[in-house]
Amino acid sequence: QVQLMESGGGSVQIGESLRLSCAASGAIWSWFCMGFFRQAPGKEREEVATIDGDGRTRYAESVEGRFTISEDNSRHTLHLQMDSLKSEDTAMYYCAAGSLECSRALSRESFNYWGQGTQVTVSS
Repeated sequence: QVQLMESGGGSVQIGESLRLSCAASGAIWSWFCMGFFRQAPGKEREEVATIDGDGRTRYAESVEGRFTISEDNSRHTLHLQMDSLKSEDTAMYYCAAGSLECSRALSRESFNYWGQGTQVTVSS
């Protein structure tokens, strides 16, 4: 059974940075797709960034060039470096893992495992 726990959320001002981490326990296989999603009040949960076992990454258009996803510790630690934060980045951020390749994980329903979430608030 895979368990995920996020950390690193908080309140920052526009233009500042935050680094989220996700600690994973259980079997994280090389073919798993790991990623971060976010959900703002009144909106659907959306994919932010994913990474596969070969280090290939995928980003939402809204965060491309500002956010960087990475992993270490044999895929058991996931990071999301968030730079140049905007007010629209305010959301609950969730770590997710799917037992399939990222090329096939094209919706949130593809992800089997979820963390509890960590709040990110960006204000002026």
